[in-house]
Amino acid sequence: MKTIAFAGLGAMGLPMAKNLLASGFRVRGIDLNPQALDALHAAGGESVGPGVGAMGAVDILILMVVNAAQAEQVLIADGALAELNAGAIVCLMATCPPGAVERIADLVVAAGHRFVDAPVSGGVAGAVAGSLTIMAAAERATFDEMQPLFQAMGQRLFHVGERPGQGAMVKTVNQLLCGVHIAAVAEAFALAAKVGVDLEVLLDIMGGSAASSWMLKDRGPRMLQSEPDVTSAVDIFVKDLGIVLEAGSETRAALPLAAAAHQLFLATSGRGDGRADDSQVIRSYYALNGVR
Repeated sequence: MKTIAFAGLGAMGLPMAKNLLASGFRVRGIDLNPQALDALHAAGGESVGPGVGAMGAVDILILMVVNAAQAEQVLIADGALAELNAGAIVCLMATCPPGAVERIADLVVAAGHRFVDAPVSGGVAGAVAGSLTIMAAAERATFDEMQPLFQAMGQRLFHVGERPGQGAMVKTVNQLLCGVHIAAVAEAFALAAKVGVDLEVLLDIMGGSAASSWMLKDRGPRMLQSEPDVTSAVDIFVKDLGIVLEAGSETRAALPLAAAAHQLFLATSGRGDGRADDSQVIRSYYALNGVR
């Protein structure tokens, strides 16, 4: 049986690793958080801390870390590239800028290993349910080899290309649309609230009209709550829309709507609401428009 190392046992990474265990894979977890390691161990996995020599030889390394810098930390500073078995697969599933993904891929290939660029969409709920959308770029044979693992973690699996960075670009486009849609819903609600329209009624009308969207139906109800449960934080979109703008800069693509949405999420974070649910970007619209 191949040994899988899973780096990044956070809100999404831990349930993804547990789903691999439930599908019969041998999983070795890597994380700084001892509670996350204990949770993986309780589910039947092996747990190790980060650091050179801690991981042991593995065949597949999955990186579900916060950003590209953490991915490089695991690969270089913590010595993962030196410990992997010859010809191992490094699968980067975190949301990272396409340019950074290409640089990481170069490091992996130069060390004699294979690379898969496979960001995911679906949030914590999708990670727990094993229903993630996985957008993978890799050589076809390597993608096929990863299919059993992907099937354990996701339901919608796509081979989007063979070049590193293509998967990251698809995820970047996804986040552009998600962020802009959330901001657009907040802007529309703030306009209606300015003149005292009942937002519950507005949501009911818009949800059944041509103006409807998945984000309207999902985030709209939470915008009407003062402190909704956090499914995705404001700061996630500060980061992800920042990645969108970085990709636009690298490709010389103008992204004015994404830039405007990023500013609204950034303003919300700057006002102290970075950990609030991302639907609460509406608070910045209320502040701009003098709506209580």
